[in-house]
Amino acid sequence: MTTADKAARIEALRQRYLELKAAGDTLAPKALPPLTRPDEAAITSNLIRHREEIPGGWYWTARVKRGEHIRITNSHGTPGVAFFMWNAADTSERYNSADTMKLQWTAALPRGRVLFSDMGRVLASVVEDTVGAHDSVVGGSTPASNARNYGDASLRNTQENMRLAASRFGLGKRDLAPVISFFSPVQVRDDGRFTWRDGVISAGDFVELRAEMDLLIAISNCPHPFSPGPYAPQAIEAVIWQGPSPASDDICRTATAEAVRGFENTDPLFADR
Repeated sequence: MTTADKAARIEALRQRYLELKAAGDTLAPKALPPLTRPDEAAITSNLIRHREEIPGGWYWTARVKRGEHIRITNSHGTPGVAFFMWNAADTSERYNSADTMKLQWTAALPRGRVLFSDMGRVLASVVEDTVGAHDSVVGGSTPASNARNYGDASLRNTQENMRLAASRFGLGKRDLAPVISFFSPVQVRDDGRFTWRDGVISAGDFVELRAEMDLLIAISNCPHPFSPGPYAPQAIEAVIWQGPSPASDDICRTATAEAVRGFENTDPLFADR
């Protein structure tokens, strides 16, 4: 290839990049709604299907139908609640933290974002959120992190809780992947290290998901591995209820082009409902 050919090739690639960038600029993400105020989004009591208090350090599992909402309330301000889910119809499809971040170009998952599976479909949408501080990178606690933080590897931890939770569905270690940790205000410092932001989590904070598939869910109520202070997780509450159906301009469904495609891949599975 001659020098002129190389230059022409480089220019053609540059022009293609500019074309793709211009196309992408027309699909810029919509502005997300503000965080939910604690006094907003009341649950209609007669629509509640199940309410569960999960003790500190323990785990809980449930089956959730498409369209149902799962509200997790951090009643006492425990620093971190781990969450994982599978497609109930095919458990080889599960929550994928990397795709969730990559497809939405962000590790922040507040109200208005969606949680993707490893097959490009949407498992759940974040429809309410009072705190906007969730960790989708670090993952849950382990015996090693408890030994490092608290000097006791025998304390209950998310890694072992999730394995126990998976076993309730007949699943095992290979069916698990990195969790999302709600109520976990982790940020990255300039030197690349993770740090915990104090004063962000409050008692009574909640996050609410809308199931976009029939799901198997698992919750581990153990502190995040970077959380400060003693090991003292308190009870949290999980409520499954029949929340409102999404409107045509639902922000979770329309915020990004990637979310739109995710729902285009998901909704046909339920066309007969």
